[in-house]
Amino acid sequence: MDTLIQQVINGLVLGSVYALVALGYTMVYGIINLINFAHGEVLMVGAMTSWTVVGALAASGLPGWLVLLISALAAIVVCSLLNFAIEKVAYRPLRNAPRLAPLITAMGMSLLLQTLAMIIWKPTYKSFPILLPNEPFNIGGAVINTVQILILAVTAVTLVGLMYLVNRTRLGRAMRATAENPRVAALMGVRPDTVISATFIIGAALAALAGVMYAANYGSVQHAMGFLPGLKAFTAAVFGGIGNLAGAMVGGVLLGLIESLGAGYIGVVTGGVLGSNYQDIFAFIVLIGVLTLRPQGLLGERVADRA
Repeated sequence: MDTLIQQVINGLVLGSVYALVALGYTMVYGIINLINFAHGEVLMVGAMTSWTVVGALAASGLPGWLVLLISALAAIVVCSLLNFAIEKVAYRPLRNAPRLAPLITAMGMSLLLQTLAMIIWKPTYKSFPILLPNEPFNIGGAVINTVQILILAVTAVTLVGLMYLVNRTRLGRAMRATAENPRVAALMGVRPDTVISATFIIGAALAALAGVMYAANYGSVQHAMGFLPGLKAFTAAVFGGIGNLAGAMVGGVLLGLIESLGAGYIGVVTGGVLGSNYQDIFAFIVLIGVLTLRPQGLLGERVADRA
């Protein structure tokens, strides 16, 4: 039972990170039907920026929580500017192109960002310092630390704030109108280009938060760290229903739980043939299963292609 509770806690923490990144995927797809495969690299840039700021403030004498907060704000600013530039330079000129063109561009942008990060920060692994108290809290025989509690709290607050933004604010109404039909929305006074840019900026801020928390939780950063979490977050978005905010959240948390429980018990189920290092296979098993049995995802709906 102790192991089960521990794996559930680990799964919720991991799933919360996936959910934050998946929200960025699903917001962009919901408005312009684009899978932004460079989104995982935005997470990486956020983590690397945070590591740089933390290093610069190491001798400042500031409290650890304040250093982490400043580094997170810096990461959000840098990632928002980066995603704004990506949308304007790489995606906007291809908005009316065949769907394959922006998809290939997104993959190319992912490789470009990885290469630039490798040049700027070098390809070696870097240790992310412990900034918050690391004393574990016991829950039914399992343990959880301050960083993991912070990840769960930030994810919950972020989701509530995002749902309020989309459903209760003027920008949210403009986003929903643009997602429904950008041409008609433009006739009603909405500026689709501005709305799309705002969506990319919000998605980047979420990815930056996820990157900082991922680095603080696992204690290391490097230039290729965003690829696998980004791919799994895309799987989570598809699992929950791409284009659906609640679906992205549910998909991220469920995927984290599946991966964590699978890693904890795969050795027992297979008689020791497979170990916890095979945990990455579960995300892709889920993706194949969802695409086969329910392509629209758990909370998604079947819709006709936009004319």
